[in-house]
Amino acid sequence: MTRLYAVLASVSVVALLGGVWVVTQGGQDADQFAQCRSSQIAGGTAQIGGPFELVNAKGETVTDKDVITEPSLIYFGYTFCPDVCPMDTARNADAIDVLAERGQSVTPVFISVDPARDTPEAVGDFAENLHERMIGLTGSIEQVKAASRAYKTYFKVQPAEDEYYLVDHSTFSYLVLPEQGFVEFFRRDVEPEEMADQIGCFLENM
Repeated sequence: MTRLYAVLASVSVVALLGGVWVVTQGGQDADQFAQCRSSQIAGGTAQIGGPFELVNAKGETVTDKDVITEPSLIYFGYTFCPDVCPMDTARNADAIDVLAERGQSVTPVFISVDPARDTPEAVGDFAENLHERMIGLTGSIEQVKAASRAYKTYFKVQPAEDEYYLVDHSTFSYLVLPEQGFVEFFRRDVEPEEMADQIGCFLENM
């Protein structure tokens, strides 16, 4: 994805979500993670995330319960992405390593939004090259769309005359806890140390 596509993806997803992601003040007394949040979601965190069924690098069908067995950092992208996805997932991997140095374990997860090209083997290789603990997931277009809808993400294949097409997509990373579900999202401009600090806060207050 070119930088232009990256900008368009961010604009598109903000327009698509409308008032779902809103920074709010107050009303945090019942929120065990109130001190950790950089933003709040209108209607609550239950608006984002949920069950999914995808295919892992071994070709096995797995559900969210199989994948999210510990705190997990989820990113939607595709392996042919020329710049944005590798940069974002590398940032996520760096944050995971910072957390590991602090004794905190988080699983990085990569979900493809390009199932036509991203076979189980392709997502497996992509994930392993970025981090030895990263889980790569793909699936049918129906399975991928269902997971994307659950996390309120956006993706659209850009028209092309050959197999080298690009996929316009949102670029948020999602922190998901096994018991609580989705708790926070991170934008592209968050640095690994800052991300690790924020994630660490959630882990300490689980």
